[in-house]
Amino acid sequence: MKIITWTAFLFFISNHFYAQSQMLKAGAFAVNITPSRPVPLSGYAGRAQPSTGVHDSIYARAFVFDDGQTRACLIQADLIGFSFEFAEEINQEVEKNTGIPKQNSFLVAAHNHGAPSTRAYGESATENLALYLSELKSKLVDAAVRAWGSRVPVNTAYGEGSCRMNINRRARHSEGGIWLGRNPDGPCDHTVGVLRLDNMNGETIALLVNWPCHATVNGQENSLVTGDWPGSTVRYLEKNYKAGIPIGMFAGASGDINPVYGPHKNFGEMDAIGLILGEEIVKITSALSPQPAGKLAVLSQELTLPGKQRSTGRMMPNESLLPGDSVKLRLSVIKIGTLALTGISGELMTEIGMEIKNNSPFRQTQVITHCNGNSGYLCTDAAYREGGYEPMVSRTMPGIGRIIVDKIVKMLNSLY
Repeated sequence: MKIITWTAFLFFISNHFYAQSQMLKAGAFAVNITPSRPVPLSGYAGRAQPSTGVHDSIYARAFVFDDGQTRACLIQADLIGFSFEFAEEINQEVEKNTGIPKQNSFLVAAHNHGAPSTRAYGESATENLALYLSELKSKLVDAAVRAWGSRVPVNTAYGEGSCRMNINRRARHSEGGIWLGRNPDGPCDHTVGVLRLDNMNGETIALLVNWPCHATVNGQENSLVTGDWPGSTVRYLEKNYKAGIPIGMFAGASGDINPVYGPHKNFGEMDAIGLILGEEIVKITSALSPQPAGKLAVLSQELTLPGKQRSTGRMMPNESLLPGDSVKLRLSVIKIGTLALTGISGELMTEIGMEIKNNSPFRQTQVITHCNGNSGYLCTDAAYREGGYEPMVSRTMPGIGRIIVDKIVKMLNSLY
């Protein structure tokens, strides 16, 4: 009897430690990236002067994952975007300091139009901006290192809801053409996707939120640094979760989607979106039951696409599409248990994002944009025929939507 009991005990212990070693581990860390000096703000060509102050602080959050065989990192920042060169530098440094392969790192911007320039859109450099970007790089890498050092076994919970504070912005104007406005009849993905990470004590250590919408409540009239609606949403959520828990806000497939308010200078309306979206996120998370996450898988691919010159006007007949320099596109997929996150290096129109989700073999699929580089606007073929802002400034030719959907779905199927 003693031998049997001892054997059973050893079997239990070995199974326990084997199970622990097979559990997904995750870590998260948030860092304040608010500039301490006046710097150029990005997102609106009409801004001629640098920032005049700070309305609310902006942050970057690093999330790392490790299942014992595969490692991955997502860094989300309250900034407008990153060049391919910037993303490559950060991902290389993360690899050097954590061992996470650079191709398994996602550097993602919330596409916030109230934040410092990162020169992703070719803006001019200033002395203050150069200092800020140097500090920013150090902070992003340090956040990943600190997140890696904080890894603990986690359970995950994913849920979805809906927030209708976003709207298609491709609207008809008096002359019949398409321009920036509000189109309630246009396609718009209102889905709110939330991934919650809980430690073994049932304490939430991080949230990752995806909602397709430009961060443009505040327009070019505003000269104060702000996190726009993503920052406001995080502040609301911190009332329901322990302050300081990293909460990543991702802009989804929102190339043609704006908030229902703005662009203007109205922080009250910005906070209204944060309140309404925050309430929906709390509703989603309160109904979730955490489960073991299972295995981690990551894929990445780089493509070269036919380029297009910027069109001279928004009323775009097909003959106005002039060939331009080729455009780099990076596609990434990370599967965390049954959830698939797809990363795309550009501003993807909402219809393309919805098609990816509809064709994914994973019922739980979210699209992350502004990921690992800047390929510009990625438009539907219909948008090129209709004209408007997005196809006018797009750097790629028609056909890109089909390429993205086919490539991403093929990557997802290989992990299914």
